Amino acid sequence: MLLTTNLMVLTSEEGLSRLFGLDFQLLADAVLTLIAIFFLCFIFSFFLFKPVRKILEDRSEKIKNELDSAASDMEEARALKEEYETKMKNVDKEAQAILDDARKRGMDNENRIISEAKEEAGRIIERARTEAELEKKKMADDVKREIITVASAMAGKVVAASINTKVQDDLIDSTLKEIGEGTWLSE
Repeated sequence: MLLTTNLMVLTSEEGLSRLFGLDFQLLADAVLTLIAIFFLCFIFSFFLFKPVRKILEDRSEKIKNELDSAASDMEEARALKEEYETKMKNVDKEAQAILDDARKRGMDNENRIISEAKEEAGRIIERARTEAELEKKKMADDVKREIITVASAMAGKVVAASINTKVQDDLIDSTLKEIGEGTWLSE
């Protein structure tokens, strides 16, 4: 029943004119609603949208700076990589140069050591020859002393025996043959 009464009110002429008619109250409510919406948009814009825009701009600037920094870091990394690759190419050349220099110094040292050894060997050989000559002279002097000793013993025997000159010459010849003619003539 309530439903039927409401329908009647709507169907009546008064209810229809009010429902579709623009009166002052409806216009005032609409204007007031529009002012409230405008005022809320202004307040939201001032207190909410501006800080959000500022945060978004700051974030955008930060991202831009980070991208620029990353790009410069990438460029620096490329330059370091190229420098590293260049150095790696030159390392083999430098190592080869160092090895060549070491080999050259080694060969120079080897040649110097060999020449010093040859000089030392020459000095040792010369010293050995000198010592051999001294020994030879010493031996010759010893042989001469022995000969003189033998000759004086012989002379004593000759005088003691008072033998003739023929026996004396035979005795000297036999003594010289025993000693050897090479020793006597080496003087």
